[in-house]
Amino acid sequence: MSSTDPKSLLPASLADRVSALTIKQGRAIAVVDAAGLGEQERADIERAITDILSERDDVSETRVVMTAERRQRRLIAVGSGKGGVGKSTLTANLAIALARLGHKVGLVDADIYGPSQPVILGNQGKKPVARDEKLVPVESEFGIPVLSMGHLVEPGRALAWRGPMAGNALTQLIDAHWGDVDTLLVDLPPGTGDVQLTMLQRFKPMGAVLVSTPQDLALIDAARAGQLFDQAEVPVIGLVENMAGYVCPHCGELSDPFGRGGVETAAERLELPFLGRIPLDLAIREGSDRGQPPACGTDALAAPFHDIAAKVHAWIGAQS
Repeated sequence: MSSTDPKSLLPASLADRVSALTIKQGRAIAVVDAAGLGEQERADIERAITDILSERDDVSETRVVMTAERRQRRLIAVGSGKGGVGKSTLTANLAIALARLGHKVGLVDADIYGPSQPVILGNQGKKPVARDEKLVPVESEFGIPVLSMGHLVEPGRALAWRGPMAGNALTQLIDAHWGDVDTLLVDLPPGTGDVQLTMLQRFKPMGAVLVSTPQDLALIDAARAGQLFDQAEVPVIGLVENMAGYVCPHCGELSDPFGRGGVETAAERLELPFLGRIPLDLAIREGSDRGQPPACGTDALAAPFHDIAAKVHAWIGAQS
């Protein structure tokens, strides 16, 4: 037999992945489309095909060849011009919410000097391993693999690195073994410094989400971050207003310590989409501190994050 339909020899679940199968002079060669498969999935498929073909009398040797185009991951940057606006909390919850919408999401904590994702995603203290001189991301209980300087240095240790060192660190975090991840969120440090420039030069994002509180000072800095992405021709997916409204747990009165609506107004002025607002709620802070981001639930506290994720999901779909 020089050539045959793979579906006649293999179960449908395997045959759908086999693009060519030849058996000649006792040697079987199966060519498998491995696009989108993780390492374990590829190993399982190779083993299953080898086991099935090896049972045939006319096969003495089996070779399985894996082929796939190099995966082009979507990079979504989450930035802010100012620190302390809840950008990391939004990134972690957005990652979880996008995963629930079917994306295979990974997260890079690019805040080299103040990493917080290991705490928010509950995998603090775990260390990534290296394979082929590249890092293997650390898993989280939410199915979101993550890499952060918080996984690589001792807790509480201050990093006194110059710009090139921070840029190289970012490269190692992004250029890692991300497996079947198709959407990589990058939690950027505040501002428009070396880390942002390195990312734009080496790993141009598909789009960016900007986070700000409603107050004027934060909005001014967020506008600067938006200008950086605009200059690099990275589209801004939209703006998120964080810490918008506080409900007193005792009397139920709603107050706005940072103002309200400033980000939405800024989005209208800049002709950018407004993705939504996140309230100033103690439960969000408590959940983040104990490694249980609100988006992993289905209650009212999770709803704003899922609404924002739905808009980002629709934006990604419109670009495909």
